[in-house]
Order: sequence, then C-alpha cells, then structure tokens
Amino acid sequence: MKRFLIILLLVFNLPLLSYPQDVIEKSPVSGSWKGKLSSGPVSLRIVFNISVLENDSLIVTLDSPDQGAKGIRIGPVIFDGNEINIKAPLLLGEYQGTLINDTLIEGIWSQAGTSNLLNLTRSVNGSPVLARPQEPVPPFPYLVKEVTFKNEKQNIILAGTLTMPEGEGPFPAVVLITGSGAQNRDSELMGHKYFWVLADLLTRQGIAVLRYDDRGVGESQGVYSTATSADLATDAEAALAYLKSLEMTDPELTGLEGHSEGGLIAAIVAASNPDVDFIVSMAGTGVTGEDVIQKQNYDIGKLSGVSEEELQKSYNSNKTFFAVVKEEPDDEKAIEKMTGLAKEMLVSENLSQAEEDQAMKQIQSSFGTLTNRWFRHFITTDPAQYWEKISCPVLALNGSKDVQVDADINLKAIEKAVKSGGNTNITVIKAEGLNHIFQHCETGLPSEYGDIEETISPEVPEIIAAWIKSLKK
Repeated sequence: MKRFLIILLLVFNLPLLSYPQDVIEKSPVSGSWKGKLSSGPVSLRIVFNISVLENDSLIVTLDSPDQGAKGIRIGPVIFDGNEINIKAPLLLGEYQGTLINDTLIEGIWSQAGTSNLLNLTRSVNGSPVLARPQEPVPPFPYLVKEVTFKNEKQNIILAGTLTMPEGEGPFPAVVLITGSGAQNRDSELMGHKYFWVLADLLTRQGIAVLRYDDRGVGESQGVYSTATSADLATDAEAALAYLKSLEMTDPELTGLEGHSEGGLIAAIVAASNPDVDFIVSMAGTGVTGEDVIQKQNYDIGKLSGVSEEELQKSYNSNKTFFAVVKEEPDDEKAIEKMTGLAKEMLVSENLSQAEEDQAMKQIQSSFGTLTNRWFRHFITTDPAQYWEKISCPVLALNGSKDVQVDADINLKAIEKAVKSGGNTNITVIKAEGLNHIFQHCETGLPSEYGDIEETISPEVPEIIAAWIKSLKK
C-alpha cells in the first residue's frame, strides 16, 4: 500500500524540466533549500531550487528525493522584503515562508486543505544523496534485457526489465507485481528501488525475474488512474504469459510475486488461470480493503500519538463515508451525501466558523479519492473469494511490524481461505522485526522508510528463492 503518500503524490505525473545557462544568482533566496515535510506518519524530504533569470524574475523547481522526483517546475514565486510565496497549482499546494537569515526560511506548506510546518535550510549541494547500499551496480553476474509485451485483453503495450541468470536453463521465473499507486518497474519509494534490489537478489540465486512499469507509467501504455485491481490483474497475466514463452524459463515453474495490493492481484490471476505455477504474497491482503484501511489508520495513528478518542472518531467517520461509497454508485450524489454527513459531524464539535470551514475543506479534499474507481473496487473486494480458488503452491510473508497490512489478521485470512478451497500447499511466514516493505525497523511507521538505508532484509529474498526452487519436481 502506498496511498498514504498524499502530500506530493502528484509530482510523479509532472515533467522534468531543464533551464538555460543564462540563469544567474543575485537574490537572497537564490540556491537550493531543503526541509522535511511531515504529515502524521509520513515524512518526505523536500528541496526548492530557486534561481533568477536575466529579467530578474524568480523561477523554482522542486525535488522530492524520497519519491524519486527531481526538477518539477512550480511557481510563480514572489519574494517581497523577507516574505516568500511559492505557488504550486498542479500540486494544489502553496508555500508561504519568511527569510530569517541567509541559511534559514521558516514557513508553512499548504495543500488540498491541509497545512504543515516546513522550515528550509540552505543546501550547498542541492538535493541530498541518499545512502542505498543494496542498489545494484554493474557489472552484473546475470543478463539484463529491456522488454515489451502486450496485454491483449486491454490492447496496451507494457514495458519492463528481464533479469536472467547466466548458464544453462530453463530457470524458475517470477513476475513482480507492484502495490497500490502508479509505480515504475523498480517500485521506487522513499529513494529505495525496491523491485530492482529484489530482482537482483533473486536473480543472483538462479531465479529469472520480470518487473514492469505499471500501465501509464514510464514506458508502458495505458491509463492507471481509472484501473482497478481487476484491470491490473490483466497486466500481470500478460506478463506471466510473456515470461512463460521464453526458452530460458521453466514453463512448469513460473509464477507471480506481488507486494501489498500486488498480492491480491496475483490471487485474482491465479484464481482463474491454471498457468500460474506458484504465488508469493509479500505483505498481501486477506481481508477486505475497508478492513485493511481501517486497521492501517488505527495502527499508524496509535503509534503517532493520536488519542483513542480521536482514533474512534476517525474509525466511525470513515465507516460512515465508506458506507455511502458502497451504496451510492453515482459520484456526484455520493459526494453530496458525504458533504451533508460531514456537516452534521462538525456541528457537534463546537468549532468556530473559521475552524469549521477549514475542517470541511480538509474533509472534502478526500472525497475525490473515496469515489474514484480504484478505491470503490478496493474497499468492497474480499480477497478470500480468490484465495479459496487457488490450487498452486502459495508462500505468504508479512512483517511483524507492518502497520499498513497487519500481519496477524491478513496471514490468518489468506491461510484460512486457501485451505478452505482444499489447497494445503501453503507456507505462512511472519517475519519478525520487519515493516511493510520488509526492512528491519524501529516502529514500522512509514516515516521510517526513507531514513532506513536497508531497502529489503536480505533473508527475505533468500527465503523466497529457496522456496521457489524447492517446488522443482
């Protein structure tokens, strides 16, 4: 699950820009300014790069190193006295700050109805370089090939990278399926190239790996914003067919490995496609999307210091809004009903008119997400209906400190559903001390992901590779 990245999620869809060499530095705010934007459990590094053109106008680009985004053109920017205002209309955001001295700007970032403290310090080196020691560097002891394949069902071309062990095949093979949110083939998050590291470690152990850009991302065709888990399952199915068609892959030992929502997608494919030889579910879901989200909100809020009273209020309001989304298929009518219910909730809070207006603005900013096609499908889908139809071997792993997809609830649900269908070939592993992306961690909160240098615990791909190879007949 990656939909907690609310603050700057939109930057992935914006173009990277370059500027002419006639940019000159002659303003107190010229240069790179870095800060950390925190919103509850989420913490993102932000860099504003401010320059002055020959006509004395200021231009600014934004980097979000934790999201792999750089050079995003925002603005306009106004600097008057010691006050600086940077607008970012495509992000629905705005930064308002005060230049305290030549190394510090204190200010507020506002976006989609919310406001968060964002103090900036001058950076002499621009965007920080994150330490990611597991990121693969050449030369590689395996073959790396850029590939394309077609989803015939939806008539789109998908692009990816194939890593193939050297030597005589055929080799066991696996398709990697990303979690929720439009992602590239590396499943890049918080400076971690998660699937690249995973593919490298698996291929070094004799497993061929195909990872691909989600539809509408990178070099893949299609539109992600309107796709449900079921739609994305047709992409994974096309990737599987392509991988099985290769001479160097074992046609009887080629399967699917999905992370988070990718685990659900793998189950959707395998429930109706006998060509899936095995499934590896990494932090996959076993209960409904509504249950996953409610548990996620509670656990993250609890660890972030939110009171039990506030957590219960959040649970109840979410339940109310989710019920509307499930019962009212028309988006406009659903938003109208939720707006009315939100006003009723706020009346009981005894807020001032200004506070009530701000709270309503913040609540309404989430309604677009609640009514989009993916979300409607996700909260109403029960993964058990797919897991119980799967006859191939299943390996299900979840981290004990995962606060996005709870290990105990979801592993038990997956195991129960698989066995209820008569399939006893399931291995369940609760990995102690690991978070949602299988890092060794302190709390498991998403705010730690970018601060941890480890991309994935090495023992996880070792377990996966050994399990896959043990299936060889």
